[in-house]
Amino acid sequence: MHPQQPSTSLTPAPASSGQQGTRRKTVALSLLAGLVLGVAGTGAVWAMGADSDSPAAAGTPAADAHAACEALAGFDAGQYLDQGPAGEIALNRYAAARALSASAAAGDTTYKELAQTIRRSQDRHAQVFDFDATVKKDLDQAREICRGL
Repeated sequence: MHPQQPSTSLTPAPASSGQQGTRRKTVALSLLAGLVLGVAGTGAVWAMGADSDSPAAAGTPAADAHAACEALAGFDAGQYLDQGPAGEIALNRYAAARALSASAAAGDTTYKELAQTIRRSQDRHAQVFDFDATVKKDLDQAREICRGL
């Protein structure tokens, strides 16, 4: 007869702060991936639906700046965290405003302030995960710049 070996049971380890950090990173990376895909999709839709009567010819820095302003005009920060279509629309419009304003600024330094202001609002939002007074101030400033275009 052989002596019986003690059984080893596998018990789950308690949740650690490392797992919470991983979860946050996963959420942040998922949001970033959504932003990138949203920008690409939104840009494609705008490119296909470009109005020939618009004040700026398609494919120009001015057209990109105007499209960034249109995206920003349709952006509702209150819907940014909503589940479903409203949240996706808000997320994609915010991302599109940044991408299009950056494209405009790359082609013409006239649009540099617009791009910097939108980028600053998004960078701040990424730090605090909220539309605090600083983020809202930058969004208001970007909208004011748009009114001047």
